[in-house]
Amino acid sequence: MPSNSLKPEKEHQSFGGKLGFYSHQSSACKSEMKFAVYQPPQAEFQPVPILYFLSGLTCTEENFMAKAGAQQFAAKHGLMLVAPDTSPRNTGIPGEDDDWDLGTGAGFYIDATAAPWNSHYRMYSYVVEELPDLIAKNFPAIPEKQGIFGHSMGGHGALICALKNCDRYLSVSAFAPICAPTRSPWGQNIFDRYLGSDREDWRAWDASELVLGTHYTRPILIDCGAADSYLGEGQLLPEVFADACAKAGQSLTLRMQEGYDHSYYFVASFMADHIQHHAAALCE
Repeated sequence: MPSNSLKPEKEHQSFGGKLGFYSHQSSACKSEMKFAVYQPPQAEFQPVPILYFLSGLTCTEENFMAKAGAQQFAAKHGLMLVAPDTSPRNTGIPGEDDDWDLGTGAGFYIDATAAPWNSHYRMYSYVVEELPDLIAKNFPAIPEKQGIFGHSMGGHGALICALKNCDRYLSVSAFAPICAPTRSPWGQNIFDRYLGSDREDWRAWDASELVLGTHYTRPILIDCGAADSYLGEGQLLPEVFADACAKAGQSLTLRMQEGYDHSYYFVASFMADHIQHHAAALCE
């Protein structure tokens, strides 16, 4: 059972396992944070590998669990699923609720360095350090076996977390990730506010820049909907990441799925492939 530091919010039976929602006071974000954990049936008898999912703009800890259809595949392979919220909330920072793509619901999985955001918006430290520590202490998990994936803003988060921690994540994949945020309108808006105006500082949070200087030895899987409107708007830029991977010698499978858009209908359609991709590394 979770320790007293975690507050259980609700629980559901799902595909023979248990889906729980929790809140706690975060030291990284200096606010209440929420997350969801799916424990597969196997976790009742033994520790299991962990697969983190990072959601996109405007989402909460519940969108993935409710819409992606992932629990059935996690149950099949014996993987624990962990999905954090997408940002701190109710921090009192002026303007944090004014725009859908800045502040609340838009943490971007980076550690802000510019005021006032740096006081709370430290989602990278939360996802990479604080949350895994909580999971290891409170759930039947195997801490040395963890993978990470995500969608859109969360796909960006998954890529940078893996590329900045090559030994920590044994697998990584993404659905329609923001692949080169220093070149996209979303990324430029966020980075300017969270990191300041020095664009050299931005490169440390851009997967297309990171892959050129890191040595992630595992294969990366990315799916994008070919009918995704954000491709035409220059928000996702998967071709930039593909070029960078080719230069770096990084193994990448980039699949452009005809007719699919940016929605969770797209995510759910290829969820089985992504869970299999992670299971091959985490359950070997």
